[in-house]
Amino acid sequence: MPVKKILVVDDSPTERHFLSELLIKGGYQVITAESGEEGIAKAKSELPDLVLMDVVMPGLNGYQATRTLTRDEKTKHIPVIVCTSKGQETDKIWGLRQGAQDYLAKPIKGEELLAKIAAL
Repeated sequence: MPVKKILVVDDSPTERHFLSELLIKGGYQVITAESGEEGIAKAKSELPDLVLMDVVMPGLNGYQATRTLTRDEKTKHIPVIVCTSKGQETDKIWGLRQGAQDYLAKPIKGEELLAKIAAL
């Protein structure tokens, strides 16, 4: 089933705007959340087809939120792509260990992100 509704979880208004614009132009419906906690709540209520998750956020970080979503019966079927400024190989491995489907380091390249979404 193709991805239609995407939840963008990022505490940066600039990043949320950039990703939302990119995804809307790509034909996707976008929901946003400003924190890990809000992201988990919206994932459970909206059941998006995909979650784009930032890592560095106040409160629950993206790794914790990803782990929560991928281990919850209600949301574990939703793929998570981590989109973060943490670009080290160890960060990527840790993100994937939390259950993320993929991992992109910022600055996000639009074509690359859209290609990864299309490939899901």
